[in-house]
Amino acid sequence: MSMQHDHRHDHSHPHSHSHPEVDPAAGRQRKLLLALALTVVMMVAEVVGGAFSGSLALLADAGHMMVDALALLLAVVGAVMATRPADARRSYGYGRIEVLVGFVNALSQFVLVGLIVYEAITRLMQPEPILSGVMLVVAIIGLLVNVLVLRILHGHAHDDVNLAGASLHVLGDLLGSLAAVLAALAIRWFGWLWADPLLSLLVSLLILGNAWRLLRLSAHILLEGVPDGMDSGVVEASLREADPAIRDVHHLHVWQLASGSRMATVHAELRDPADSAQALRAIRQVLLQRFQIQHVTVQVDPGECPDQASGCVGHRQD
Repeated sequence: MSMQHDHRHDHSHPHSHSHPEVDPAAGRQRKLLLALALTVVMMVAEVVGGAFSGSLALLADAGHMMVDALALLLAVVGAVMATRPADARRSYGYGRIEVLVGFVNALSQFVLVGLIVYEAITRLMQPEPILSGVMLVVAIIGLLVNVLVLRILHGHAHDDVNLAGASLHVLGDLLGSLAAVLAALAIRWFGWLWADPLLSLLVSLLILGNAWRLLRLSAHILLEGVPDGMDSGVVEASLREADPAIRDVHHLHVWQLASGSRMATVHAELRDPADSAQALRAIRQVLLQRFQIQHVTVQVDPGECPDQASGCVGHRQD
């Protein structure tokens, strides 16, 4: 209890205890490291194959894989840093680094798409000869490797923007490899040299859509917006009905620190201050079980809200 302001605060930090041999963070790191190794090997193969065959689709995919390798490296660093404990300067720890990595990965996709579009337009205006056989073999291998890497990264939480960013890059690679296969077949069977840059343009448009979605998600988390799929009005109404001792709740803030880490602060006005322990338990239970909010700070107001000047105005429910 804070005697100076006559407010009561409650901090809820529920933690789930899994088996000691199960470490989700370590599992994510292993996935990212394996994906990084496979991506680097395939990138080198596509650079060699693209230079030898003269295929823009292969070179574009190799360039995409180079960005992917950097993105995966950033993702590995983000996953490692996110496990560091909180300290005196960063009381919430380093979990938000994952979100920053996802944001940077999304921005890098826009740069990559711009480079591919420029080169593709140049190739459409001035077609160059391509060794379709070499291009086809390398593209098929690249396609298989990207399917394997995407499978390795599959299964991340929908709001894990670190793995989502890495998966986005790999998905772009997979589409690039598929486009290279189709272009190689078109050149080999029909002699359509324009198929190589044209399919590169189509893949770029697909990458752009996914990059925009990831950018919006990571930016929303960085701006501490309400988590996707959650309505703060519904949360507030649920808390008012959590226990008969609760007269009103207001000044509710819900945000997300990183993937799967939801937080909330709220003011509660009680009918009888003696019921505070009961009301706090009810609020914590509703937020955790219904809205998956793990970290909760509740301030119990002794009558009128003392923060009127900052906009803390409740709607009393008598």
